[in-house]
Amino acid sequence: MQFKHPEILYFLFLLVIPILVHLFQLRRFKKEYFTNVQFLKELSIQTRKSSTIKKWLLLFTRLLLLTFLILAFAQPFFPGKDSQKSTNEMYIILDNSYSMQAKGKKGELLKRAVQDLLEQTPEAQNFSLITTSESFWNTDIKSIQKDLQDLKYSATPFRLDNLIAKVNARKSAFNKDIIVITDAVGIKNNEAKSFKKEDNVYFVIPEAEQKNNISIDSVFIAQNLDNFYEISVELTSNGENSKAIPIALYNKNKLTAKTILDFEQSKKNINFTIPKEDFHGYVSITDKGLEYDNTYFFSISKPSKTNVISIGEAEKSGFMARIYTSDEFSFTNYPIANLDYNLLEKQDAIVLNELKEIPQALQTTLKSFVNKGGNLVIIPSQELNISAMNSFLSQFGAVKYASANGNEKKVTKINFNHPLFSSVFEKKIDNFQYPSTKTSIGLSSNSPAVLSYEDQSAFLTSVSNPISSVYVFAAPINKQNSNFQNSPLIVPTFYNMAQNSQKTGVNAITIGENQPFIVDALLSKDEILTIKNADESFIPVQQLLNTKVKMTFNDNPLLAGNFGIFNGQNEIQNISFNYTRTEGNLANINADIAADFEKTNNIETVFNTIQTDRTDTQIWKWFVILTLLFLALELLIQKFVK
Repeated sequence: MQFKHPEILYFLFLLVIPILVHLFQLRRFKKEYFTNVQFLKELSIQTRKSSTIKKWLLLFTRLLLLTFLILAFAQPFFPGKDSQKSTNEMYIILDNSYSMQAKGKKGELLKRAVQDLLEQTPEAQNFSLITTSESFWNTDIKSIQKDLQDLKYSATPFRLDNLIAKVNARKSAFNKDIIVITDAVGIKNNEAKSFKKEDNVYFVIPEAEQKNNISIDSVFIAQNLDNFYEISVELTSNGENSKAIPIALYNKNKLTAKTILDFEQSKKNINFTIPKEDFHGYVSITDKGLEYDNTYFFSISKPSKTNVISIGEAEKSGFMARIYTSDEFSFTNYPIANLDYNLLEKQDAIVLNELKEIPQALQTTLKSFVNKGGNLVIIPSQELNISAMNSFLSQFGAVKYASANGNEKKVTKINFNHPLFSSVFEKKIDNFQYPSTKTSIGLSSNSPAVLSYEDQSAFLTSVSNPISSVYVFAAPINKQNSNFQNSPLIVPTFYNMAQNSQKTGVNAITIGENQPFIVDALLSKDEILTIKNADESFIPVQQLLNTKVKMTFNDNPLLAGNFGIFNGQNEIQNISFNYTRTEGNLANINADIAADFEKTNNIETVFNTIQTDRTDTQIWKWFVILTLLFLALELLIQKFVK
């Protein structure tokens, strides 16, 4: 027991006063004999004994009364077990990612968490609230009530370590109480290592009742027909497999196709055929799980001719003219001596076909060309200067040539998962016609090989960035050295190496991944591009690249959808944005994330625990009651004890 005002205990010396009074009243009486009547003597003795008992009772009563009164003014209390933490600052980390859209016993998890905060947070409690998308520092529940009620889901996935870093960045002389409200979907154990040891961490983990969910993961062109695209929609079923899920395809908000989808396994692909023209729409499903991943927005631009230049001897480039036909490509071949450098920046792909040397001016131009989104294909010469070529290749990544090999080798392995062949083969093929080379040059790269020899060394490899690729062969493919030109592989290989996915494929950007995007636009220095639709508008980070503009989007837009790229009022191109699909698996709950911390199912318990553990137990009222009780007892003794 402790006292708020221990100095008042000095008044306990006042207890000597009733003792002195009592001693004064107990002084010895002088005997006076004035009668011989015996019964009067006995009556006097009995009266004196009764009076003595009454005086002792009054003494103890007054001593206790005065003692309890003094103790009451000293205000005794029992300190809370965590009373030393009563000065801690409070921080609340609230998960507002799309997995919190799942429904619990009382509705959507995020809305329920917000309602609990509004109802259970003490009005006098000062705290800071941090979400994935917003932060409120040094506030109280009344000040942010409307902001909490209007809180939207964030397109950015919940990263606990990032939010802890924000909390730790707030310098303070006090320790922190950190309350984390999350469903723990997709959280990794190492994300909790950012908590400081001196901080008190409480996890509130609401649980979804419905963990089954179907998501649309991606849309891609499965087959490129003469007048049509066959697009494939990839879906994932998390939880129990569902049946009879409706799926619909919309172009510019008009229904194009609709069907019923049955899930026999967790992954499912369904194909639609659409005309080979501009497509600006979405595909959607209806299921009982999360809503945010039921729609996938995408755009496909009407195909235009792809510009390809081959630099090398004309007689060695004839096979490319048969692949890059005039209906889809604008193909030209230039010997190195006659090359017009001004044409290079207008190309989509450049093929260096068995050049003995690459001039320094051309190397500089090609480096800029790749950075601006162009694809580069390198076919080595038998007289290759390996050292000079490796110096050139080092500008693009970890790929280089080694020593020449004079042995004949067969190409026996295809990387079916490589983007170059991802939509070429319906199934894996083992018994294709193996091409071979008489001589080759050792080729090493950190990237997986696209085509490999029988000894597992690379025949064709690539180095890719988000907007372009550099493809490198390990051997010349002229007819004197190789029969690769007669192989069925040559057409899809060279056809796809010339294509730019942003120009000929499905256009669908994932919000938050900061994926660069290049658009053909000739802008003056004062002009900027704007991305907008009916609901939202923003200006991306942009870089002028001669006749192109490279854009990055950071965490924009806030909402997924179909957008247009505008130069003033002129729409240049369509573009689409989608939420990341990492939140879709509701069964992916990391139950161990709170193993080293206090865990509960509701915010009320957390506030009650903090209040109970840090509040002192005041007992001065009991001493006041005891004082009044002994005061009443003294009055009763005075009245009834004779």
